[in-house]
Amino acid sequence: MRKKPTIALMYDFDKTLCDQDMQNYTFIPNLGMTPAEFWGRVESYRKKNYMEGILGYLYCSIKMCEEKGIDVTKEYLRSTGKDIRFYKGVLNWFERINLYGESIGVNIEHYVISSGIKEIIEGSEISNRFKKIFACQYLFDEDGKAVWPKIAINYTQKTQYVFRISKGVYDETENKKVNDKVREREIPYQNMIYFGDGITDIPCMTLIKKQGGVSIAVYQKGEKNKVTDLLLDDRVNYICSADYQEGGDLDSLVKCIIQEKALTHKLQLKQREQRRRESKNQTSGT
Repeated sequence: MRKKPTIALMYDFDKTLCDQDMQNYTFIPNLGMTPAEFWGRVESYRKKNYMEGILGYLYCSIKMCEEKGIDVTKEYLRSTGKDIRFYKGVLNWFERINLYGESIGVNIEHYVISSGIKEIIEGSEISNRFKKIFACQYLFDEDGKAVWPKIAINYTQKTQYVFRISKGVYDETENKKVNDKVREREIPYQNMIYFGDGITDIPCMTLIKKQGGVSIAVYQKGEKNKVTDLLLDDRVNYICSADYQEGGDLDSLVKCIIQEKALTHKLQLKQREQRRRESKNQTSGT
């Protein structure tokens, strides 16, 4: 057991850190469409062709851009992330929580686990705050244009990234290590906090909660009813307004959770050392 614990804060992105789907800010307006028109067309196409939801929207995004003469490159996708609007307090949240962790002897790491597009997140103002961004990715041809989804992360597949973070297996093409049995995890499940906004996060929220970590469902002002059932159904530990400002409920809650986990870690270290001394004394006595 490490003397300094690491706590992983894992976030869904859309409607968890920002107030709507990441495509809604710039990507969809560039197509001359409203979000309702875009997502409606995606839904119709995928149902007509019996497509999985995430693969459906990734494919339709390329086709709709082709219709408008837009080349879907990494650079283009990143450019559509610059206008993403975040909830209050998000921009200084990461540094603030990191500093709090340092003040009580805890290392904090931040991760994204999203069904959105990785390059759009990379173009956002907070992309450098994360140790790793797990999100959908395209395969790009020799001209740098997107031709097909190479990584698609749907709602249940998100859970594999919890396992990867726990074991420190960040290479998404590495399938053996993520399934290997390990004696000591890089980050134990009980040192994980998952932030999501609703039903699409249930698999991760349930997994983290059952394994001794903490799941938090955040909601926009006036939309508490969207996450209340998650608490009543025992799928999350807490629900909280999506206000990340210092001194707010979410800020205070997360700091309390980090402090509790830091104290638990210290107690476990003391107990382990005590057992080691007792074992040593018994051996000496014989």
